Amino acid sequence: MYHKPVLLHESVEGLQVQPDGVYADVTFGGGGHSRAIIQKLGPNGKLFGFDQDADAQVNSINDSRFVFIPQNFQYLKNFIRLNGAKQLDGVLADLGVSSHQFDVAEKGFSTRFDGRLDMRMDQQQEITAEIIANTYDQQQLTDIFRKFGELQQAWQLAGAIVAARKNAPVRTTSELRKAVEPILPRNRENKVLAQLFQALRIEVNQEMAVLEKFLGQCADVIKPGGRLVVISYHSLEDRLVKNFMRAGNASGTIEKDFFGNTLTPWELVNRKPIVPTKEEISENSRARSAKLRIAQRKSNG
Repeated sequence: MYHKPVLLHESVEGLQVQPDGVYADVTFGGGGHSRAIIQKLGPNGKLFGFDQDADAQVNSINDSRFVFIPQNFQYLKNFIRLNGAKQLDGVLADLGVSSHQFDVAEKGFSTRFDGRLDMRMDQQQEITAEIIANTYDQQQLTDIFRKFGELQQAWQLAGAIVAARKNAPVRTTSELRKAVEPILPRNRENKVLAQLFQALRIEVNQEMAVLEKFLGQCADVIKPGGRLVVISYHSLEDRLVKNFMRAGNASGTIEKDFFGNTLTPWELVNRKPIVPTKEEISENSRARSAKLRIAQRKSNG
């Protein structure tokens, strides 16, 4: 079961879909956002749906205006051009992991099920969470737990994994949990474990590097006046999205011209992120940490 799309109305409205426009939903998943976009397109409109997870392809939309591209969104520019489009009127990205991926035990994304430590969004790639847990040294593990999980106990958690694998390889989600159990702070076990899994998942899929590559292409790919709409789920993603939309770069460094005007290709549509209503969160727990940011491509940026 694929998740209910988060902030569906707000994100699709944020795209300002033109009937004859050309759009990309770069995180197709269950296709919920894409179906809402297609409803707003006329006969000459077009939508590209990107997803590297082979499971997502079964949700492809049988519509002549829709093209499914089984690729990671870091290759957005190349693949829209291969499919005959130079620029787009808008791009939507719903970051993070789908409920479907969390709910399939053998993918190893979830702390709730026992499964192999896999965590690959693209099953063709070689590196898995199991390889990382069993080959990275304590310092390397500490670095990813601190950077991608924002974990205060990073060194101790890494040490517990290194100690456990001396007896036997850490191959499953339950073996990983057992290895770090003594380090988990009381009453916050699930929270810290979720951050640990997040850190491993980001490292396996190189999510931050991929997001940076994607955002770096958007100014070239989106037409002047077109929209970039991004939903993020944790502070690392949100910070990167915010930096690109504010400053046009990953660091968020504001550059100005001779007259003191900010040199960025983007104009913010919403200064503060749009967040889900209490009603949406009660119906869909995945929406809890979602933040939606919208930017418009400047005509002279």
